[in-house]
Amino acid sequence: MNLKLSVPSIGCASCIDTIAKAIQASDRTANITGDAATRTINIESALTEAQLRELIAIAGHEVA
Repeated sequence: MNLKLSVPSIGCASCIDTIAKAIQASDRTANITGDAATRTINIESALTEAQLRELIAIAGHEVA
């Protein structure tokens, strides 16, 4: 699944790394890229959107 999400709480590259680590803990093959300027994250993963949103929340961020 390819997914682009708006995550308003992203403030820097470190935030993107935190989210990526949380997702990759559940899906080691996930490919995550993000853009702190636009506060978006692109995810390529076998997980469902609901699972990804939950993992992002666990990492301390909210998906818009």
